[in-house]
Amino acid sequence: MEKEFFEITAREITVEVRDEATGEVFRRELPIDYYENANFLRLSGENLDGSVSQLVFYSSRGLERMNDLIGKGPDKDPCGGHSH
Repeated sequence: MEKEFFEITAREITVEVRDEATGEVFRRELPIDYYENANFLRLSGENLDGSVSQLVFYSSRGLERMNDLIGKGPDKDPCGGHSH
């Protein structure tokens, strides 16, 4: 039986890139906090001045939920049980 994942967390990430000019692959381990769930992926680290900086990437599901939370979603009942 496969285990279900609801979130993924890590205190370090590995970045691997292939240089366009040479085709050479470079790999770096970076002290960046990683958090992912079905709604978004967040990368957190420190700026040069030591303050926290974050990048957040929303999934399409996460964007729909965010729009619903701020009142910009469609006026429909997604589960069909709340309409009059």
